[in-house]
Amino acid sequence: MNPKVYIDTSVIGGYLDEEFRIHSGRLFADFQADRLKAVVSDVTLAELRVAPATVLGLLKHPALQSAERVFLDEEAVLLSDAYIDNTVVGPSQRVDAQHIAIATVQRVDILVSWNFAHIVKWSRIRGFNSVNLERGYPPLEIRSPREVYYEDETET
Repeated sequence: MNPKVYIDTSVIGGYLDEEFRIHSGRLFADFQADRLKAVVSDVTLAELRVAPATVLGLLKHPALQSAERVFLDEEAVLLSDAYIDNTVVGPSQRVDAQHIAIATVQRVDILVSWNFAHIVKWSRIRGFNSVNLERGYPPLEIRSPREVYYEDETET
């Protein structure tokens, strides 16, 4: 079974951004080649509704056509509230906490994001996982797309 990779809005937008295009593109290629399984939440879709049409249009990209859809349910809401209550992130980062909570509750293998301020940051990752463990959830792998794609090991 292919690893399940939750992608937040920044990864989708990163596909069109000069700074992040190469690494987001490699991740999309792995989704399209069926080496990794993309997971997209209703929270991500809601954020994309206000994004430029070019970003929203990426949902039609072949790499995302078979993405698994997951949802912010009551369990994920409670967990995201716990991240805020434990000051892992502030109330203004509720959506970021919801991304982490959905990925945790859905037991994805890894969450990828370009959000280095509120998600892909060592102290935050430790905080999210501390709350997860305290509440009986497994730790969540959180990385940037730069760290999560397949390489041909014969080329190294």
